[in-house]
Amino acid sequence: MEKTIAGFTVDVNEEGYLTNMEQWNVDIAKELAKETDIELSPRHVEVLEFLRDQQKNEVALTIRGVGKSGFVDIKEFYALFPKGPLKISSKYAGIPKPKSCI
Repeated sequence: MEKTIAGFTVDVNEEGYLTNMEQWNVDIAKELAKETDIELSPRHVEVLEFLRDQQKNEVALTIRGVGKSGFVDIKEFYALFPKGPLKISSKYAGIPKPKSCI
């Protein structure tokens, strides 16, 4: 289905995750984050871009894997994206919800 986010029409699934990674941009991420009362900082955006790179390289995303990546540790990941960091950050990053997320 289509949804307008930050003035851009994008394709999303029933959970609101983008179904086309190429439609993503930082403005969309910021608008999605506002829905959950998170204001994205430059560090948030760096983490989102890291997750997008991992997805493009077909790396299976897990919280443990992200924490061991050396890019962001688990404590910081939870601080940036409370209440389900991988599930929430994946949505903001415009990538599919990881299989490890319920």
